[in-house]
Amino acid sequence: MAKEVITKIKLQVTGGQATPAPPVGPALGQHGVNIGQFVSQFNEATKNAQGMILPVEISVYKDKSFTFIVKSPPAAVLIKQAAGVAKGSSNPDKEIVGKVTGEQILKIVKEKLNDLNTSDEESAARIIAGTARSIGIDVV
Repeated sequence: MAKEVITKIKLQVTGGQATPAPPVGPALGQHGVNIGQFVSQFNEATKNAQGMILPVEISVYKDKSFTFIVKSPPAAVLIKQAAGVAKGSSNPDKEIVGKVTGEQILKIVKEKLNDLNTSDEESAARIIAGTARSIGIDVV
């Protein structure tokens, strides 16, 4: 029989650099999860994505054990990285802070496709391009 899930916790944690400090410690501690065990397992699983912000979904079971799924980085982070900018525009309608090419968009789509709500690459490209425009990055 499958274990009973008592809660799911969603966090965004820097790959390979998780610590028991907030947001990880308090989020897991209130559910009785072994924080040190999670931190070591997460850092081991994400050592290849050092420094990248990664969403993680943690399922906590009735016996206080847990499993977690690491998802691909947020689209905005990948777009800013491709455009070579530190942050998006505070006024995306009037201020363009960078440019990305269609080829870069397709590369991001390949990385994000499993986490998007479509399986069609063309639709996914439109989603990513829309995200780029919303943070003030022009798609050329």
